[in-house]
Amino acid sequence: LMRPLQGSRGRSVVVGTVTLFLAAGWALQTSSGVSLVVPQPNINATVAQNILLSVEYSCRGVATIEWKHVSSWGTTSIVEWRSGNYVNISTVYKDRVTTFENGSIQLRNVGMRDAGYYFVTVMEEHGTNAYGTIIVNVYEIIYEDLHFVAVLFTFLAAVSAILICFMWLCNKSLHLFQKKTTHKLTASTTEEIELETIEC
Repeated sequence: LMRPLQGSRGRSVVVGTVTLFLAAGWALQTSSGVSLVVPQPNINATVAQNILLSVEYSCRGVATIEWKHVSSWGTTSIVEWRSGNYVNISTVYKDRVTTFENGSIQLRNVGMRDAGYYFVTVMEEHGTNAYGTIIVNVYEIIYEDLHFVAVLFTFLAAVSAILICFMWLCNKSLHLFQKKTTHKLTASTTEEIELETIEC
């Protein structure tokens, strides 16, 4: 009768220990204060396109979000805002940036200079920070290729039209030739019949 009782006490100790570890892990996780997720770390865009630099953060207190752009042209501060308090957009990006409550920003009408690294920092009021990076590649629309395709299409259409006209002329000429040949044959046959009649 004692053994089952000891076994159940052993199980209770194991369950209690696991629960304690899970609670400690949860406490450590929440004590870190802030977490940040970047679902799309690479973005490919073409000139004049709008892009969404998407992130998702969570924290226990009020967070301050800051975005910076780093490229071969240097480092530029884009925007900084505190949830529910203020939004400070750089004059360079004043008419091109939209901020979202989850920490994301939308950048409108991108150009070649917008390519590079975008760094986001989420700072919690208790002093903990989280960082994220998004790489943006911007490509030009190569109008020369489109021009080449248009010229090639026009050339092929012109060649097709010339070939159709040539085939029509050949067909007409063949019909005329056949009519003349038929007419000559008819004339020579008539002459032969007349000669035979005279001889008779």
